Amino acid sequence: MKAPILLLSAFSILLFSCSKDDKPATSPKLIFKYKFDPTQERLNNLGQPATIAAGNAAQSPVMRGLSAHYIELAPLPITLLGKGTVLYKNEETTAGGAAAIDFSKAVIGTDNSVFFEMPLKDVKPGAYQYLRVSLAYQSYDIKINVAALNQEVSGTLASFIGYNSYIDHYKIKDSTVTVKGNRLQGYWGLEVAGKVITGQAPAGATTVPNPLAATSPIPAGSCVVTGTLDNSFEITGKETKDIVITVSLSVNHSFEWKDKNANGKFDPIDGEAVVDMGIRGLKTIIEK
Repeated sequence: MKAPILLLSAFSILLFSCSKDDKPATSPKLIFKYKFDPTQERLNNLGQPATIAAGNAAQSPVMRGLSAHYIELAPLPITLLGKGTVLYKNEETTAGGAAAIDFSKAVIGTDNSVFFEMPLKDVKPGAYQYLRVSLAYQSYDIKINVAALNQEVSGTLASFIGYNSYIDHYKIKDSTVTVKGNRLQGYWGLEVAGKVITGQAPAGATTVPNPLAATSPIPAGSCVVTGTLDNSFEITGKETKDIVITVSLSVNHSFEWKDKNANGKFDPIDGEAVVDMGIRGLKTIIEK
């Protein structure tokens, strides 16, 4: 009887050893996180420092969430849009007529949250100098002046800054707005005290910083924000640890309007119109 017992014991030890030590290896990932920074430098479309236009006023919104439509790594300043390594593209649809970003498929990230990740083994090896992120939707809180009450109140704004968005419906804060159609860059919905107003910023008014505008332009009406990567950023294909890229976005006075009464406060009830809701710059923080 000893032989069967010894055989059973040996099998048990082998089984325990396999279950304890032979864990599946995890593949290292390329991870992207958001950071919303109201103190980061405020840039214009060419990636240069920008002041607030004469006759306008602006404020730094308190971000609730943001979605990206497209992510690309570009190796050189002359790499044209789409010719780098495209990592992600949100689904599009023609349900509203022309091709548009499908808002129902948007992945909305918050401050310090992961908004996209993929195995590093699936990223084309190479050295990359620039990151392009096409932004599509923002949600944030702003201050609104109510002259009749002689006070400012908080409002929540849903801002669509992608080239074109198909929106079935969207929720601002507590209120849901039904659209069932396409809306071009600059469409917005504002909720204040349970009441909703919607509007459209002028075509071409949304700021989209691109320091490579001279060598690698982006299409008019798109929101492909470009920023530099660390000079030593390289994918070798032999990585053993995650690489985390924090995409730091400037919201420094990024909500801008025509200040008709020159009081520096947003008075939509008095007809002050939104002129710009664009992100004001992108920089990266890389952890290896």
